[in-house]
Amino acid sequence: MPGPFGGVLPRAVFGVAVLVSLVVLFLPAPGVPTAPPGTDKVVHVLLFAALAFTGRWAGVARLPLLLGLVGYAAVSEVIQGVTPLARSASAIDGLADVAGAILGLLAWAATTRRTG
Repeated sequence: MPGPFGGVLPRAVFGVAVLVSLVVLFLPAPGVPTAPPGTDKVVHVLLFAALAFTGRWAGVARLPLLLGLVGYAAVSEVIQGVTPLARSASAIDGLADVAGAILGLLAWAATTRRTG
């Protein structure tokens, strides 16, 4: 029997986080709700923190997960800038993504240190 951090639930939660990220990052501009300035950066940080945290819970090793999320951040910004999504590429958004991924990994490490 899998332990509390193994099995189907962590993978399913990580899968949902990935699906949410696809919607948030690639929704065409007319579908993006308006929000106060800076809110999008908070969304980027939280989204990538969730991806990192749930990815670790699902058993993805730290370094491959971080490298994958950094790559995902870069590719998502390029796609936003060159496709007809009517969105714009932003290096600041990419940095917010990377910061979120690092925060998610740190949160996971802190959580497992306390419980493990």
